Amino acid sequence: MRPIDRALRLTVFVEECDTWHHRPLYTEIVHRAHEAGLVGASVFRGVEGFGASTVIHVSRLLSVKQDLPLAIVIVDEEERIRRFLPTVKELVTEGLVIVEEVEVVRVGQARADAVRTGGATGAE
Repeated sequence: MRPIDRALRLTVFVEECDTWHHRPLYTEIVHRAHEAGLVGASVFRGVEGFGASTVIHVSRLLSVKQDLPLAIVIVDEEERIRRFLPTVKELVTEGLVIVEEVEVVRVGQARADAVRTGGATGAE
C-alpha cells in the first residue's frame, strides 16, 4: 500500500431522467470532468431512493420508465475539485451536491502516476 493522501470527494445526486440539452445529465457531468482533467468519475445507480421531492423511486422489472437515483462520485485534489464546482453548479438545477474531505490510500500507484503526468490520458 502507498501513503495516504488528503483529497476531496465530490458526490452529485441526480435522477436518471435528468438531462442537459437532450443528453443525460450524468453523462454531461462525467464528460465535463474528463475534459477538466480530473482523475476519474464514476456513476452509481440506486435501486431505490427519494430526495427533496419525497417521491420514492424504485426499480421495477417491467417498468418502461426508469427514474432511479444516481450518484456521480469524483475524487481528486482539493484545487481541482474546487475548480470544477462552478461547472457542476451550472449543470445541476435540482439535486444535491456534497463535497467532503477524504483520505486516499493509493494502490497500484504506477497507473495513477501515469494519469497525473499525462502519460495515459493527457491529463495534467
